Amino acid sequence: MANNILVTGTAGFIGRYVVRHFSELGWSVIGIDSSQSENAPLASLAAYYTVKLPDPLLSEIMQKHRPDVCIHCAGRAAPSLSMSEPTPDFYANTVVTYEVLNALRLAVPGCRFIYLSSAAVYGNPGLLPISETQIPAPLSPYGFHKLQGEMLCKEFSQIYGLPTASVRIFSAYGPGLRRQVLWDICQKIISARTLVLQGTGYESRDFVHALDIAKAFKVIACDAPMQGEVYNLASGQEVTIRELVTLISNSLESNCIPQFDGVVPSGTPLNWKADISKLEELGFTTSVALERGVKTFANWCLAELVGV
Repeated sequence: MANNILVTGTAGFIGRYVVRHFSELGWSVIGIDSSQSENAPLASLAAYYTVKLPDPLLSEIMQKHRPDVCIHCAGRAAPSLSMSEPTPDFYANTVVTYEVLNALRLAVPGCRFIYLSSAAVYGNPGLLPISETQIPAPLSPYGFHKLQGEMLCKEFSQIYGLPTASVRIFSAYGPGLRRQVLWDICQKIISARTLVLQGTGYESRDFVHALDIAKAFKVIACDAPMQGEVYNLASGQEVTIRELVTLISNSLESNCIPQFDGVVPSGTPLNWKADISKLEELGFTTSVALERGVKTFANWCLAELVGV
């Protein structure tokens, strides 16, 4: 297929991996982000636009470049913050998604659209592993807004024939991520030498490296039916926070003993493990084993925080 791709949220954590991966495959990548150009991965981009979505300039960019694929990485990824600030979360995740879809409908209706959703739509699942048929039950405004974005994708697919797919990403990680549990554990071990964490430590997550996320998007862009369907994107491996602490401590050669406060913040799910068979049927396989990925991430954190 043709290889012209538009990536929103280019300067964000996942956006950078997506841009780099598709550029390395020989695709022509057009980037959009609200950040100034010095914050964007310019070496991997054919063109870059500083745009704070929604903006009428988006339609002009689409008409000029005629993308074959659009990967919508822009948005606000802060479930806990959405509890106290639902309005900006709604605009960044629901309204902007509508604006991008509508601009595609008018400018390049044949463009294949991939929406970055989240496992947050599931809330606390009644059954593990979680399949895409599980009824969504979000615990946070963020989860609801991501689900609304999925519904918009389905709407534009069914009513206007726009080829869309939504990807429910579980716990993404990799060098470059300066938030969430992996970063929190690493920086506490490295900087504070003490480790006090929320919850009991028996909460679990299903981690997926950003390199594998970018790989999955390539599979979906080329091989998915694009009829408004959803896909889980994870490794299919459940890991407790206590197990994660052990992996990180081993990587950093630390004997830090974790303490847990027993309090799970509101809006935070307890246990996740994904069924990724639907994506595997398209040809996706993970390539970054958790132990290796965590070690690489821990070493990156060390370099960031200590400079070694």
